[in-house]
Amino acid sequence: MQTDPKSTAGSKDDHRLTLLQINDTHGYLEPHPELVWSQDGPEFPLLGGFARIKTLFDTVRAEGGAVLAFDNGDTFHGTYAAVTTEGEGLLPTINGLGLAAMTGHWDFAWGPAHVQDLAAALHHPFLAANCTAISDGSRPFPATLMCMAGGLKVGVIGIAATILDKTMPPSFAEGMRFTDGIEETRAEAARLRADGADLVVVLSHLGYPQDVALAGMVDGIDVILSGHTHNRVEVPAQVNGALLIQSGCHGSYVGRLDLQVEGGRVAGFRHRLIPVDDSIAPDPTMQELVEAAMASTRPLQAQIVGRTEVALHRATSLDAPMDDALLAATALAAGTEIAFSNGWRYGAPIPAGPVTLNDLWNIVPTNPPVSTVDLMGAEIISMLEANLESTFSADPFGQRGGFVKRFRGLTVNAKLENPKGNRIEQVFTRNGRIDPAAIYPVAFITAQGIPASMGSQRRDLEISAIAALQAWFSDPANAVQPGLGRVRIV
Repeated sequence: MQTDPKSTAGSKDDHRLTLLQINDTHGYLEPHPELVWSQDGPEFPLLGGFARIKTLFDTVRAEGGAVLAFDNGDTFHGTYAAVTTEGEGLLPTINGLGLAAMTGHWDFAWGPAHVQDLAAALHHPFLAANCTAISDGSRPFPATLMCMAGGLKVGVIGIAATILDKTMPPSFAEGMRFTDGIEETRAEAARLRADGADLVVVLSHLGYPQDVALAGMVDGIDVILSGHTHNRVEVPAQVNGALLIQSGCHGSYVGRLDLQVEGGRVAGFRHRLIPVDDSIAPDPTMQELVEAAMASTRPLQAQIVGRTEVALHRATSLDAPMDDALLAATALAAGTEIAFSNGWRYGAPIPAGPVTLNDLWNIVPTNPPVSTVDLMGAEIISMLEANLESTFSADPFGQRGGFVKRFRGLTVNAKLENPKGNRIEQVFTRNGRIDPAAIYPVAFITAQGIPASMGSQRRDLEISAIAALQAWFSDPANAVQPGLGRVRIV
């Protein structure tokens, strides 16, 4: 627990409010393995589960104080139960949590109109102050919420993922424009204060680096509940009078922020990042809702497709064993030495042992076709250079990606401290240094793997990513081989 040293025993004039946060649950309704780092390396306790989260929320509410619970989005996408129902199968469980508001990112996977349909079925508002229609500048979603809690007027500003119209597939933001939210936050914070807000909370899916920058650029924010980058924040950042927290991913943690508010400012706080572990009994009613939502997933959980001798995860930025397996399967299906995929953060880890069909859906829930394209060596270098900038930009708002783009069949020597466009020193294939003028056949999945503007002879194969993974895992001779695609920091 982190406690503000200014926190004091309450006077009769102060107000107390507890904020609860979940972010980036990605459709994970049940307890699952989650990577937790120790001094000896990764461990994989079973964390999460909406039935446990419901119990935790209700336990805090039963303490008798004022409580507001929020969801930062990436909620309706990421698992078989989510994608096969386009998020609709999760609605009863999400509504059962008693949330005050949410915002989003991957929730737009089926287009803005479908998000509006989902929002209409929610028991709480979906906020996105930084989203406007290109046609007329109108807002398809409410920008803010004003609510009463603990004798306080609490103004909430929602900021959806800015990358929706920049790096995501075009269908995600069709007809919409998404900004970085700076001007919208500034204007809405001032308006909420003018309307009598005692506390201004920003519910953001920009990412932790971006939210720290936002706090420094906009006055009048008391709390930023941050999402997108899966940070497990144990000590809240304090920037320009604002407290910032973020609470992991997959529902494995809940953030609790207890506030003491006096005279329209936060006079003290206590924070806990709470693991959603087996010390929390599942709520029976929510468990029934989870069982109904997961019914179609049960056969996939029972179908073993192979084994892995190493834990598969995505918890490291430069490369990860889960993507080593995905790229190996992609390259095998396409018959290429080089393969690319996006640096996704989501996907619960798979401990060493049996691998199920459901695990494959967790690796790549979009299940795109395996594709091939011919790239010039210069295009490969340019693409990787741009990706390093979108991952490690010195400007937080220049960080438009997830982790580093995953690849197989290449070794990249890079200096991450160098400025934009000057990080890569050398790129090698198995046969030596890459030739900028040569053509290289490569495999990939999704336009996030290789932008549509690059290469020639682009085509989709008949095999999907999950079918390719299933074929790869079915052969006991296949194993994850680290080092076949790496960024080497020099």
